[in-house]
Amino acid sequence: MIIIIGAIVVFISTIGGFMIAGGNPMALLHLSEFVVIGGIALGVVLIATPNSVIKALITDIKGALGGHGGSAEEYEDLLKMLYEIFMLARRNGLISLDDHISDPSASSILSKYDSFVHDQEKVEFLVNALRPIIDGRIKPEQLNGLLQSEIKAKEAQSHGPVNTLLFVGDSLPGIGICAAVLGIINTMAAISAGPEKVGQKVAAALTGTFLGIYGAYGFINPLAKRISENHRVHFKYFNMMAEAISGFANGLAPLMAIESVRRTMDDEVQPKADELEETLKNIGK
Repeated sequence: MIIIIGAIVVFISTIGGFMIAGGNPMALLHLSEFVVIGGIALGVVLIATPNSVIKALITDIKGALGGHGGSAEEYEDLLKMLYEIFMLARRNGLISLDDHISDPSASSILSKYDSFVHDQEKVEFLVNALRPIIDGRIKPEQLNGLLQSEIKAKEAQSHGPVNTLLFVGDSLPGIGICAAVLGIINTMAAISAGPEKVGQKVAAALTGTFLGIYGAYGFINPLAKRISENHRVHFKYFNMMAEAISGFANGLAPLMAIESVRRTMDDEVQPKADELEETLKNIGK
């Protein structure tokens, strides 16, 4: 919602300032310029971007417009879930976690946390993190490096949609110039029609340059920045999982494993240490 509000502010400020200066908003409405700029921008995306990245881009844009991001409740659910898993492993051994990761949806622990268990990517990461140490296929001190490699691979893949938006944003001013040049060519062909007609066509051509720059810096590049920030928050979640599980595997007590990642959280979602400890100790009571 905040992105939509921001876009409205950008639009109203532009049109409002133009009108205050004596401009007529209708002078900016030239269908031919919108067709040229929009069509070329779409074509550039189709040429430069694989289908998988286009699908991811659509998903990321929907997430950005919907205000998607990590909420305090999601992070609290993660911390409580990890604490329960660690306490179970501490009491009954790592092998006691096998049933929970073999069928996460049926797990008495994971199924309590809807924000986690219904997200396949998060569940798969948890399973892939716990499985090697449960099976004894990796030393605890090697686990963090393995998990960080997986997170880095996910992050590299997530750059595709952002890079596409930045590419379009960087291209739009040039595309606007292309539209303006076409408008000037059209103007030269009609120069005998008189000053008024020529003036209208020159105005239409200049609108192309304006729309290219305006679209890039007013909408596309800011949207890319928001999606990039959403990705940072998204992978912060996975880094917290990795750090907590690695810490526990290397001998940290469950409470300290959770505390170690609590301290890395962003201020707006970070619970107070005393409140979190009280919440964790009351789980199951």
